[in-house]
Amino acid sequence: MSFLQHIQKRRSIYHLGNNLSQDVDQVDSLIRETVRLSPSSFNSQSSRVVTLYGASHRKFWQIVLETLAKIVPAEAFANTQTKIESFAAGFGTALFYEDQQVVKDLQEKFPLYADNFPVWSEHSTGIAQFAVWTALAEQNIGASLQHYNPIIDQQVADEFNLPSTWTLRAQLVFGSIETPAGDKDFMPDEQRFKRFD
Repeated sequence: MSFLQHIQKRRSIYHLGNNLSQDVDQVDSLIRETVRLSPSSFNSQSSRVVTLYGASHRKFWQIVLETLAKIVPAEAFANTQTKIESFAAGFGTALFYEDQQVVKDLQEKFPLYADNFPVWSEHSTGIAQFAVWTALAEQNIGASLQHYNPIIDQQVADEFNLPSTWTLRAQLVFGSIETPAGDKDFMPDEQRFKRFD
């Protein structure tokens, strides 16, 4: 497959299962290698990833569910619960973090670019997230990217004993594709692109 075909294959899959042909070690190795090879400004390598499987994966989504139960109106909670339980039914979750100590060190080392390093850090995590998502899709592993940060940040950090300098940016839940994604709509090119010759 071409690179563009791999990108086309990467979709948000919401009906996930735990029925992968790959084992935990294979999936984890794929995620690590993909992040390792993802580019970052000044080769900062500021991205950090916590992978959760089995009981840890389910515990994470229980934290999300319990946190949302405190803030989602009771009449809307049933839909929320169904959604979170669908994520918990997956094979695993990759938590994407950015190490703020790396950003701070670069700001001090290169003061001329100090204002840009937080922005470039966000670029790094976006690239890593997209790369992992696409690499999983290449292996026929479905995934969807979620953003329950910052409301879960402290409890997750405490549960998994994570460094205080790590800032949670996204959660990529993945597993077997139980229901494929539907058609994807695209806005007209003239609204997104400009060309000058």
